[in-house]
Amino acid sequence: MPDDAAARTAAAARAAAEEESAFSHQAVDPDATSAYGDHPDQVIDFYAPHYEVVPGVPAPLVVVLHGGAWRAPYDRRHISPFADFLARRGFAVASVEYRRGDEGAGAEDGAGVDARAGVEAGAGAGSGSGPMAGAADAVGAEVGSGASAPVAGRWPDTFDDVAAALDALPALVREILPQADPRRMLVVGHSAGGHLALWAAARHLLPADAPWRTDRPVPLRGVVALAPIADFAVAEKLDVCGGAVRQLLGGQDAFAERRPYADPALLLPTGIATTLVQGRTDVVVPQAVAESYADAAAKAGEVVGLTLLGDVGHFPLIDPAAEACAVVAEEIAQLAW
Repeated sequence: MPDDAAARTAAAARAAAEEESAFSHQAVDPDATSAYGDHPDQVIDFYAPHYEVVPGVPAPLVVVLHGGAWRAPYDRRHISPFADFLARRGFAVASVEYRRGDEGAGAEDGAGVDARAGVEAGAGAGSGSGPMAGAADAVGAEVGSGASAPVAGRWPDTFDDVAAALDALPALVREILPQADPRRMLVVGHSAGGHLALWAAARHLLPADAPWRTDRPVPLRGVVALAPIADFAVAEKLDVCGGAVRQLLGGQDAFAERRPYADPALLLPTGIATTLVQGRTDVVVPQAVAESYADAAAKAGEVVGLTLLGDVGHFPLIDPAAEACAVVAEEIAQLAW
């Protein structure tokens, strides 16, 4: 076997093992759940901090936005072990659900997408033991039969929900989670959720006719984006998650028109402290996507932190059993306290 083929085989095996580990954890039930709208997906799970890092001082609030290529099979339950991991480190956590693409619906250029490429999670989630047991199997069955992969996102519903959740959170936190300080709020997102975290911090830079635009920056202490889909042009070129970016914006015909309303790389500088954490061996959202966003920020006069982790792929960043997850917690702490 040629060296490059052997290297690819080894990389695929490592990625599969990382994914299996991340999805092997049982879902962790929240301490409370509250709605921010009428749709079943418009809910937020709250996790209380397990201890006071600084006695008598309310905990920073970490808003978690899950990944899954904005596709329906992957909801907030798969990131609940990560939310619990943060709560056990003294953070108050709000894990936001939002509307995603309709599972099984057709999308432009969606047919024939491989389940592992088209959806961020795969074999580990469908193994029957993890919080998303069965979801990947269902997706794989669809793809294997020639049906389209699940659509990525809903326009404009996905963006409506993230904006509404962030706007509702301060009041909800005061009512439901008194241990948290909504004045010290950070947004943390993984993969597609990393995109949404960066976007949420840039709403004051949206075009004037955007319904989600704010007059001033959202009051955030910072953003920590984990392997984010942060630059749509690069993600589209690399076909990240089987054309998920193109699907999120409604297909190729709408891509150019809607990109200024959705692409974080076009919404800079935010004026909000931002750190990207990226695995160097990530084959789901490659390193080049995060690097392109950091470069765009620098050209806009903003310094964005970029932490690159060697021999780390996509899923260890949210896997409580992985050392990379502890690094993520430290990055959050640096902005929170």
